Amino acid sequence: MKAIRIMAAVVAFAGLFATAALAAPKTVTVATDATWPPMEFVDANKKIVGFDIDFMNAVAKEAGFQAAFKNTAWDGIFAGIAAGQYDAIISSVTITDERKAKFDFTVPYISIGQILVVPKAERGTKIGDLKGKKLGAQIGTTGAMEIKKVAGVELKTYDEVGLAFEDMAAGRISGVVCDQPTAVTYALDKKEYSNKFKIVGQPFTKEAYGIVVKKGNKDLVALLNKGIAGVQKKKIDQQLKKKWHLK
Repeated sequence: MKAIRIMAAVVAFAGLFATAALAAPKTVTVATDATWPPMEFVDANKKIVGFDIDFMNAVAKEAGFQAAFKNTAWDGIFAGIAAGQYDAIISSVTITDERKAKFDFTVPYISIGQILVVPKAERGTKIGDLKGKKLGAQIGTTGAMEIKKVAGVELKTYDEVGLAFEDMAAGRISGVVCDQPTAVTYALDKKEYSNKFKIVGQPFTKEAYGIVVKKGNKDLVALLNKGIAGVQKKKIDQQLKKKWHLK
């Protein structure tokens, strides 16, 4: 009888353990290059914040998992997911055919465009107006790709977009191409630059951001898409756009 009771207790405990394990939310490790305000950046308290971070946390809540963020340099961020160092990337990643050939993406979650920022004395309003001059962009971004398309303009790349703006403030380059939200942050919101830079023209690309996962990880794509659908249905993404002053 005692043996039966012990066995019953063991079975009951195992059942409780299994139930707890099933109830425990899955943790998804997410890489982000936190140098791209207002989408992802490190605040004064050394915390990773931004639209993408809030959005991913909302997606996690809707899909029933927890997101753990890992600050990762842009120039190695894609190699890291290919090597299995994290599960996903949310870092203002534009969905392109070239990237889709190597990685899987969720459905798009926001659309933006590239735009040009120049010193206030500059009269040019598009990349082609700055032939013979040097323009900056973060390495491997669609901004850098756009500069490359224009003959006669020299591209200088940077590990972080903030370094490009520092160089422009010092007179070493004549413009910076980046995503419109980031351009607004540097040209209009930052006190040290608001009287030096201006945004010119209109966004000249239309790009969709997606969350990146390792090629073939269909289950994670489905989980993330479920969360995105929930966020969009409840219009949480619109609330976050207002919070971070996105159009």
